[in-house]
Amino acid sequence: MKRAMPVVVLAALLTVLVACGDHPRSYEGDKTLTLPAPDLVASKKQSDIPNCPKSSGGSVGGGMPSIIVPCLGGGRPVDVAGLRGPMIVNFWASWCGSCRDEMPALAAYAKSQSTVQVLGVDFLDTQPGAALDLAKRSNVAYPLVADPKGALDRASPLPHISAMPMTVFVDAQGKVSHIEYAVFTSKQDVADAARKYLGVGG
Repeated sequence: MKRAMPVVVLAALLTVLVACGDHPRSYEGDKTLTLPAPDLVASKKQSDIPNCPKSSGGSVGGGMPSIIVPCLGGGRPVDVAGLRGPMIVNFWASWCGSCRDEMPALAAYAKSQSTVQVLGVDFLDTQPGAALDLAKRSNVAYPLVADPKGALDRASPLPHISAMPMTVFVDAQGKVSHIEYAVFTSKQDVADAARKYLGVGG
């Protein structure tokens, strides 16, 4: 693994949405949540990228924040607080060079086993078409959500996302067990991290 590069591009555009009571935050009024552009829908259909996962539970202590994000290229939106592992949640963007280098390793790992789920978060990316193209070139066959406004940044227990790629390991109870900033350079790198932080092989 190698060290991630700091996030510089688009950082000034970061907007953190404010939670309303105990209800999950979402992209109210953002067309990408309910009506993605037809060309994005068509591009996703031409790939092996599946629909986004169903949230299987509510918020848990130490778990992912209760924020609803759209499925990249169309599909069901996801309340990330309901995600249950073992799962690897990878934050990336089409403009991030280290993310481009890492994505094939994650794609290969996801295809090599079925125990650990992989979910990609296209973060602070204003070019969803470029993101889908990168995912297709990298042979991604795991679901992808979009967070173009940076709603997940500093959403406890997630830190300020100052470097990407950033990878979050979520256990079977939905708790965040580890956050990794190193860049995975091979399928074996990912498998080793899954064993270390999730206690499962692959």
